[in-house]
Amino acid sequence: MQLLATVATFVAFAAFGHCQSITKVNAFKDGPTNLGMAIHHCQGSATAYSTESHYMPLADSHGFILIYPNSRSSALTHNGRGDSQTIVNMVKYAVTNYGGDANRTFVTGTSSGAMMTNVMVGAYPDVFKAGSAYSGVPDGCFYVSGATATQDPPGWSNSCANGQLTKTAQEWGDLVRSYYPSYTGPRPRMQIWHGTADNTLHYPNYAEAMKEWSNVLALTTSKTASNTPQSGYTQTIYGDGTSATAQLVGYSAAGVGHTVPVHESMDLAFLGITSIFLTFSAISAFSAFSASSSSSATSAVGAGCPT
Repeated sequence: MQLLATVATFVAFAAFGHCQSITKVNAFKDGPTNLGMAIHHCQGSATAYSTESHYMPLADSHGFILIYPNSRSSALTHNGRGDSQTIVNMVKYAVTNYGGDANRTFVTGTSSGAMMTNVMVGAYPDVFKAGSAYSGVPDGCFYVSGATATQDPPGWSNSCANGQLTKTAQEWGDLVRSYYPSYTGPRPRMQIWHGTADNTLHYPNYAEAMKEWSNVLALTTSKTASNTPQSGYTQTIYGDGTSATAQLVGYSAAGVGHTVPVHESMDLAFLGITSIFLTFSAISAFSAFSASSSSSATSAVGAGCPT
């Protein structure tokens, strides 16, 4: 996997599946800063997701570090090394070398990137402080026993993708807690987005994910608001607080398929980077660097396909 990071006016572009050398960047902020991980979708790439989402100009204007990991199908083979541990290694590298703040680290992604977002928040609550998942599935939903890289796509779970895998909130919560059974600290905040017309990772996964994280975060009460943040969207807030401060917030998008468009300003507000809703313009040119990153993890099936 490649480590691609953005700081201030710096954005990484790299050919899919090829490591590149590091080009020194001289404009990093002094002191610890917010650190974000944006994970691409199935059959996508870090390069593609860096242009599909508009986080890069926000990293420029708000001065936070942004990592776009790039996955290879070899991660699904024996000794191919695991995606989740590699992503954590990227975070640790950025904290150590580029001034990232370990206490202000978040993760987001779309489709299989959203699946991995749920995985990262569930398995590494000591690393990530918040997550925002677009059109994904609950943590643990996509696990397929004996999945191999020769499957098409590797590790695909029809029951999960079709929204047929249902559990109680307690069962989902117990599954998440089982991934780090010795952990007793605070859990990351979560933001979930899903479209009602999603025919790839079907809409029932939204309710299952909300059940899962409400249990993990020990939240039992919720309130809803129609046409928020825009027409056709229904916002659900669990527990106390606003959409920017609550522990768990969900957005159901009526008539939206796969995938829900990324709402970057909403993400940044939820993640505590800014409370200002921004208007996006064309992405300008940026300087770039990239670096390879290795993992000590053993083979692992990530989010259901070579992303």
